Amino acid sequence: MGEKLPPAELDLYNAIDEILWRDWDPIGVNDMPEARDEYQSYLPHIFRLAVEGKDAEHISSSLVATIEESIGLGASREHCLMVARKIVDVKNDIVG
Repeated sequence: MGEKLPPAELDLYNAIDEILWRDWDPIGVNDMPEARDEYQSYLPHIFRLAVEGKDAEHISSSLVATIEESIGLGASREHCLMVARKIVDVKNDIVG
């Protein structure tokens, strides 16, 4: 991100990055360290949704749309909802 974030938001940004990498991983590359930045282009949008207080369903819909429209694969709505719930939980834990 270009702007400097407050410490709690930076922690949230990094936590969401880790969730997208470890848990979302729609193309199955999280076992390849050289691909660690694969999902970082999607991170600012998902982070913004979390900071704005969007619910898990809204974030999940965005994750599904990203997989289907940007990546070009079929998406598991259930998996995306599980990931979105983790994002909302970590947002509530870190930022409130």
